[in-house]
Amino acid sequence: MKSLHAAPRRPNIAITPDVAGPNATLLLPRYELRVAYADAVLKAGGLPLVLPYSDDRSCIDAWLDRVSGVVFTGGAFDVPPPLYGETPREGLGELKPTRTSFELALMRGALTRKLPILGICGGMQLLNVAFGGTLVQDIEKELPQAKPHQQSHDRTQPAHPVDVKDGTLLSDCVGRGQLMVNSTHHQCVKVVPSELTAAAVAPDGVVEAIESKDHPFVLGVQWHPELLIETVPTQLGIFRAFVSRARDRRH
Repeated sequence: MKSLHAAPRRPNIAITPDVAGPNATLLLPRYELRVAYADAVLKAGGLPLVLPYSDDRSCIDAWLDRVSGVVFTGGAFDVPPPLYGETPREGLGELKPTRTSFELALMRGALTRKLPILGICGGMQLLNVAFGGTLVQDIEKELPQAKPHQQSHDRTQPAHPVDVKDGTLLSDCVGRGQLMVNSTHHQCVKVVPSELTAAAVAPDGVVEAIESKDHPFVLGVQWHPELLIETVPTQLGIFRAFVSRARDRRH
């Protein structure tokens, strides 16, 4: 008789959504989240939970009490430059202060609790700012030598390689050396703060991944691995490692 084994416990994984509206075509604001984010967490063994925004610290604490890791997603918006000591310049995109304020408070709370954090695209940029780093407000205007980082073709297909540094958390997830990624961003990391390290770099020198030197699992990637799971299967390793570490939190 075959022995029955229970499936590994699915840890609760918080995912931050984007917000749209109100505007000329959308009378009331609504939360938005690409299905791929939740699917990636599910495929990696996690239980995704989408968090609505709140400026109530007790709500943020209550959510953090109930989750074992947090995914900070991307979106068509920029981090306000005053948060990293700069003034807005030409090329800066749309700002979403309510979203950024909520995510920054959530991120700081998660860092205090040593919860695993995965920042994707804009989530990586916010992570860099949360640790005291700065951003390039517009790659085309500030880094004319850089290659285009906003691909026009299918985003489930890669656009360029990045060099994953040996001995990093990211290399544990996907292996060291060259990794093919997609590219959908007009901003990037400028100064990496001392508490973080650059874990991957594009051929043109743009920092493509950062990670904490001290926290158990704090990783930011500039690309969208959730869209590449089928075309570049190695990318699922990022979510698997993240969920595995979250499972150890036992929430």
